[in-house]
Amino acid sequence: MLPILYRDDHLVAIHKPAGLLVHRSELDRHETRFAVQLLRDQLGRHVHPAHRLDRGTSGVLVFALDRDTARQLGGQFEAQAVAKTYLAVVRGHPPEAGRIDHALTRRRDDAEWVGDETSDAAQPAITDFRRLATCELPFAVDRYPTSRYALVELTPHTGRKHQLRRHLKHLAHPIVGDATFGKGHHNRFFQQQFGCHRMLLACARMQLVHPVSGAPLDLRAPPDGEFAALLAALGWTSALPAGLQPSDPAAGQP
Repeated sequence: MLPILYRDDHLVAIHKPAGLLVHRSELDRHETRFAVQLLRDQLGRHVHPAHRLDRGTSGVLVFALDRDTARQLGGQFEAQAVAKTYLAVVRGHPPEAGRIDHALTRRRDDAEWVGDETSDAAQPAITDFRRLATCELPFAVDRYPTSRYALVELTPHTGRKHQLRRHLKHLAHPIVGDATFGKGHHNRFFQQQFGCHRMLLACARMQLVHPVSGAPLDLRAPPDGEFAALLAALGWTSALPAGLQPSDPAAGQP
C-alpha cells in the first residue's frame, strides 16, 4: 500500500518510496510496478500524475482524480506556483546558504518527440540551498584521510529535469547515492557503512493551492526508511526543519 498523505474528491497525495517509477518508461521497459498503476489499483479509480519525481527520489507526489483537476494542477506546476522543499545528503561541506543560478541544457526522454522548433539551448535554472548539518567521518573514502558530508535543504525555483542533482554536481557537492551525477566511492561507502542503498534526495514538503476550493495545501512527507535511519545514525534528526521530523527515526531501520 502506498502511504497517502492527503485525499479528497479531486486529488490525492502520496509519499512515493525511493526506487519506484511514477509511470511506465521506455528506459525501464522491464519494470512492472509504477506509482500510477499501484495507486489506481489501491483506490479503484483512474489517477493522473500532476508532476514527476525521479525514480530514486522519495517524497510528496500529487495525483489528480479527474481531467479538469489534472489540467488545473498542471497549470500551477508549469507556472512555477508550487513551492517545493527537498532534503538531500551531499558530499563535502557546502556554504551555509546560497543560490545556484546555473542554466541547464535540456535532457530528453528517449521517446520524447522533437520538432523542428524545439531548442536544445540551455534553460535558466535556479535553486536555493541551506545547510542544516555537517559531519566529518574518520574514513578515507576518496583521496583524503577523512570524509565530509552535509544535510541540506533545497528549494528549486525552476523545474528542469534532474535540476537538483545536476545543480549539486555543479556546486561540487553531489548527492550521495546518485549513480548518474554522484561519486561512486561515496555511494558505495554509504552502502557498506550504513546499509543505505538509495539516493539521498527527498521531496519533503509541497505547498500549493487546491485547484477546486482555492484553499492552501501544505503537504509534508518527513524522511522515512533508509533515509530516516541514516539521519539518526549521523545524529542529524534534530537538525530537520519543523514539521519534517520523523515520528520515530528508529522505526525507519530497514
